[in-house]
Amino acid sequence: MICFPNIKINIGLDILSKREDGYHNIETVFYPIAYEDILEILPSEKFELINHGLIIDCPTEKNLCYKAFKIIEERYDIPPVKIILYKNVPFGTGLGSGSSDAAHTLILLNKLFKLNISEIELLNYASLLGADCAFFIKNKPVSATGIGNIFKEINLNLSGKSIVICFPDLKVNTANAYKNCKPQKPQQSLDYLINLPTSHWRNSIKNDFEDTIFKEYPVLKKIKNELYKNGAIYAQMSGSGSAIYGIFETKPKKLNLTNCKTINIFTL
Repeated sequence: MICFPNIKINIGLDILSKREDGYHNIETVFYPIAYEDILEILPSEKFELINHGLIIDCPTEKNLCYKAFKIIEERYDIPPVKIILYKNVPFGTGLGSGSSDAAHTLILLNKLFKLNISEIELLNYASLLGADCAFFIKNKPVSATGIGNIFKEINLNLSGKSIVICFPDLKVNTANAYKNCKPQKPQQSLDYLINLPTSHWRNSIKNDFEDTIFKEYPVLKKIKNELYKNGAIYAQMSGSGSAIYGIFETKPKKLNLTNCKTINIFTL
């Protein structure tokens, strides 16, 4: 059984406060994008996790797909499987591709073994794997609060627009990004701002991580500025980076972007 785990972008990200458990309360919008890995799960005599494409350099027991399998195995006594992951989306870029792979592992195991796990239960299992994993169970535009794990579906449709996603040759450490941020309550809620016309977002919707991360990695600010120079109506770093995206009214015919290692263009 095969599926295609997609990514998400953050549209806006307000870091509201630091919690007693060490995490931060945030407000952001998650929007799904059809930039995908390939995930296949097959019955097997012993557990195997095979990684093609971009190689995930971590022990098997720390891989989110393995952790997702263990959650289901321990609760439903399923037999071993072979998980084949073709990693296409760069990781460490703020696009949630690892979380998506894990969530889709839960979904595939549910279908493969006909476990009849409800969506609510899948959401609960996904939340055990990471704050944004549960988003990929629903895979619809949502407003996310809490630590990014409390979702409210929103009426946001960017269909017909294009998105350019730029990848510089660097990774940003999320833990350090939070450590260096200064939590504060915004003047206007993202819930309100996201309903403004897309052309208004540039001057109203922001990602709080950019203030500190752009100082540490000036190339990211250069990429964002270049996207605007190339006609983007809105550009932002996704999550804590390092991917920078630009939303365009139509698919750009020519791009002059000099600081990107890789550029991907999708129609929304």
